Parts: sequence; C-alpha cells; structure tokens
Amino acid sequence: MKKYKFLFIDLDDTLWDFHANAKSSLNDVFIQQKLYERFQDFEAFYEIYSKRNIELWTQYGQGLITKEFLSMERFLYPLKKVGIDDAELAKKMNTLFLDTLATKTELIPNAKELLEFASQKQIPVTLISNGFVEVQYRKLRNANIENYFSHVVLSEQAGALKPNPEIFNYALKLNQAERDEALMVGDSFEADIVGALMSGIDAAYYNPKNRPVAFEESMDGFIQIKDLKEVMTMF
Repeated sequence: MKKYKFLFIDLDDTLWDFHANAKSSLNDVFIQQKLYERFQDFEAFYEIYSKRNIELWTQYGQGLITKEFLSMERFLYPLKKVGIDDAELAKKMNTLFLDTLATKTELIPNAKELLEFASQKQIPVTLISNGFVEVQYRKLRNANIENYFSHVVLSEQAGALKPNPEIFNYALKLNQAERDEALMVGDSFEADIVGALMSGIDAAYYNPKNRPVAFEESMDGFIQIKDLKEVMTMF
C-alpha cells in the first residue's frame, strides 16, 4: 500500500462532530430566545433550519451566495415560517449560535487518536475547511486539538472554497509538498473528495453511514473508510 507523507484533513464532521455540536448549540439558542412559544418544539424548528442550512451551504460552496446572506437566512427562514420577519433577530441568533458552537467539544470517534498518531510519527497535518474564520480557531482551541496542526487553511484566508483546486494548491505550497505525497481525508464527497481529486491529490472519503457516492470505490486515488483509524495504515 502506498504511504503518504502529508495529511490534509477536514474539520466539521471529520474530526469535530459538527452535527452533534450544532444541534446542541441550536437547542441552547432556541431556549434562550424562547422560540418554544412559537414552534411546536425544538425538533420542529430544527427540521426547518437544517433543510434550509444544507441548501445554503451548497449554494455558498458554489459561490452563489455570500457568507453574510447564509448566516442570516438560515435563521430568518424558519422564523418566517412562524410569522417572524425580523432580520435583526436572525442576525442575533446567528451570533449566539456561533459563540455557543465554539464552546462545544464533541469529537468524531478516533479523531484524537489519529491526530496523536500523526504527532508521534511527525506527520505534518493540515486542516482544510470552508468554515468561518471567527469560529473555526475557537473550535480547535476549546476541543484541545489546535496544537496538532502544522497549518490551518480556511477558505476565507485562501481565497477559494473547497472543491476549488486553488485551496488544495494553497495547502500544497504551505507544506512544500508534491501532490502524490499528500492524502486528503473528509466527509463531504463533493467538497473534500472531488476537490482533492481535481487537484491531483489522493483522497479518503470518511463515510461511516455508507452514504451512496457517485464514483466507484475502486476509482484511482479514491477510497472509502468507515473509521478514522484506517487512515493510520496509509502513513
């Protein structure tokens, strides 16, 4: 099996459990803003929010909308569903959400073990994320994983969003690495895997729930994994 020298890896839902942490944070905001007075329950709010948020992040990744629009619209949309057309409240909720989110520390199973393995083996680890600057660094700090990374590459700083090859090229230059020396690990097939492959970088698709994918597992440069420990065998 080929051995790599540089580990490129996504943060949200690859190392840091975004789904669990975000849901917990949203519930906190829901209670703080007394939205239980307008929605049947938190799950009713969460279902509306989640569907719209996924749509917005897809559009953001395609460069169709701004970060500012995404941040407000994901809260304004569910508010409008219960007759609250208040952009300022939506902005306030987004700020509260991001501040709360940064304090959450739930990690994906074996994330810490993988990072510790890389540290012991002196494997340079570069984080590559489309997440917002104002919250990603705080997530790393509060989850006590900040010091494991040689580089943190965020789309806002790199000037390109995954799957744009430019963000991967940016990471290669930071590491002075050749394309065949790096492996990208991520949970988003379109952003992490397709993006890496378009950049000439091999990729491991973290897919513990066996979501269907567009390409065959045997496709050159692309494999599927269900556990982050599998990455250790590639270095």
